Amino acid sequence: MAQPSNPKRRSLPLLDRRFSLPEDLLESIRQRLASGHDAASFRSACSPWRAAAPFATFGPLLLLPFDPDTDRVGLYCVSDKKVLSKMLLDMRGKVACGSSCGWLALMDEAVFVTLLNPFVGVRAPRIELLPVGEHVAAVSSSEHVSRVHGQWVLHPTNGYGDADIVGRAIKLEDMRDVFFREIMLSALPDAAGHECVAMAMLGCSMEVVFC
Repeated sequence: MAQPSNPKRRSLPLLDRRFSLPEDLLESIRQRLASGHDAASFRSACSPWRAAAPFATFGPLLLLPFDPDTDRVGLYCVSDKKVLSKMLLDMRGKVACGSSCGWLALMDEAVFVTLLNPFVGVRAPRIELLPVGEHVAAVSSSEHVSRVHGQWVLHPTNGYGDADIVGRAIKLEDMRDVFFREIMLSALPDAAGHECVAMAMLGCSMEVVFC
């Protein structure tokens, strides 16, 4: 006789099925994770393991300054008082402009902002926000900012208020000073049934932008 189907059983991706374990065993393992470092390694295996070990039960991990020309970042584990190293391919060519709900907000030289979850593997889930337009650039900086041949250029003004026609290209390390100083999230971007709002504090303005 055929066994009745379990309505709570979910179909897992092939990669997740390889690592699937009974829920009671996952819970037993989770209770034995001694630190945020252990939890990060455990969560990186697959989505069922990630769901079994929410980071809310562990101390924070702080992102250290990183080289945008490499794929490796350093994280300081507060509970263990030590620095951890992690490879994240999507960090290259970007600068951090916020951290919220366990996700990082990263910005490149084109001012494209990516939300990245750094705790789920080397190729982390990412969400692309809407690109920055001239109207945001106009209110973000005390100087005139324009887009020239695909690159953002800052046009400093002289004492008479006249803007330098040529200007200078804005480098990656200066992006936070000109555009987004901080980005905060209202909820987890991938939480089912919850709308997430990303709100950004601008470089030299009292205004904020959100999407």
